[in-house]
Amino acid sequence: MFQTYTDVEKAMDQLVQAEFMDGIFFKTLQNGEYTIPQVQFFAVQYSYYSRHFPRVLGAAISAMAPLDTWWVPLADNLWDEAGRGAPGKSHERLYHTFLRSIHPNVELDQRGVPLVPMSNAVSTAIQTFIDFFRSAAPLEAMAAVGLGSEMFAGAVMGTIANGLRHEKYNTSPLNLLFWDVHADEHEPHHYQLCKDILVQFTQPKELETMYTVGAQIAKSEALMYAQLHEEMTSIQA
Repeated sequence: MFQTYTDVEKAMDQLVQAEFMDGIFFKTLQNGEYTIPQVQFFAVQYSYYSRHFPRVLGAAISAMAPLDTWWVPLADNLWDEAGRGAPGKSHERLYHTFLRSIHPNVELDQRGVPLVPMSNAVSTAIQTFIDFFRSAAPLEAMAAVGLGSEMFAGAVMGTIANGLRHEKYNTSPLNLLFWDVHADEHEPHHYQLCKDILVQFTQPKELETMYTVGAQIAKSEALMYAQLHEEMTSIQA
């Protein structure tokens, strides 16, 4: 039974270490054990995850309490996704600088969407998120975004950036700005906005609910990376 919000964060930290950092995708990437075609496949598939994340935030807003203290943190996150209104600075555009650096010959349509279809791993992760918000209570929705994603997103994206810096993947310099700004700036800020709401709930039952939801959503994202690993390793160099 959790007694404080800090207890919930510590439990989530343990889960993230086990499900993400010690997971097969992250270990393989860090060790430089993927081939360039496999990393290119990941880059294309993550572009879909990034492209669809604003939909996840929109679905989360729909489940929030009709109070500006609840929906504004997610609106702020959405505004970041849009580059805070600066032309050409949206996260979609920023991601393309990485995608082009790792996969110069990637085929995109006129809207910048890859011609390779979205994998089952990514589509399932996105749909799991969106489906959850259809019936989530406001506290559950905030916990899903805050504890189930934003709390550890910076660490996850920083780990991916460090893995991509392995000399094996840098046959030509990679543009890792997308990963670095999320790890160092955007995700910690987004989590703090959610945390400011979550820490107001102090009853053991509320803390348990927050952890249960956070763990459920985090595990669904971790599963995406594990399944991407399986899809990547099926690609022959």
